[in-house]
Amino acid sequence: MTRRSKSSAAWLARQRRDPYTGRAVSRAYFKLEQLDARFRLTAPAKTVLELGAAPGGWTQYLGTRCRLVVACDLLPLATVPAGVRAVVGDAREPSVQQRILATASAAEDRPFDVVLSDMAPNISGNRVRDQAVALELVECTLELAERWLRPRGRVVVKAFHGAGFEDLVRDMRARFGDVVVAKPRASRRGSREVYATGRYGVE
Repeated sequence: MTRRSKSSAAWLARQRRDPYTGRAVSRAYFKLEQLDARFRLTAPAKTVLELGAAPGGWTQYLGTRCRLVVACDLLPLATVPAGVRAVVGDAREPSVQQRILATASAAEDRPFDVVLSDMAPNISGNRVRDQAVALELVECTLELAERWLRPRGRVVVKAFHGAGFEDLVRDMRARFGDVVVAKPRASRRGSREVYATGRYGVE
């Protein structure tokens, strides 16, 4: 058996053992479900900005629980659930940020109760570069959260253990209150990913 076929067989075996496989659009659905159970992100029904929405695991979960979800990604969602408004584009671009606000249809400057990000870099194989891009995506989310969250609104960002991670947590604690780093059970055991959450306007 070749190295590739061994790797494929191992992947298929892992998928068959995975209790989350096939139960939602993606495994991300269950990560958010577990984060929501711990931090009460969606109760009561709220207005949410979701960044890094494709393929739609978080969107599927949020669409049944929130008043309004604005879901942004570089890629279009295959399915847009009721209660979800999709924006295709790079959330770092000012023109896309203007479209997000217009899509929220809010006259107020701070239209969101929750800002969530599951954004991650396309893996290049260069861990230093990938970590730098991941931190850039986190910073984009934190800046938007500071601008758009209502008082006591919550931000959640995906981050990865590695260079700059501890600095990121310190920076979040200087800008947000109630900062907690959590790893949902649905995250793969060997994954470096974690989720950091905090509240805007809370010391």
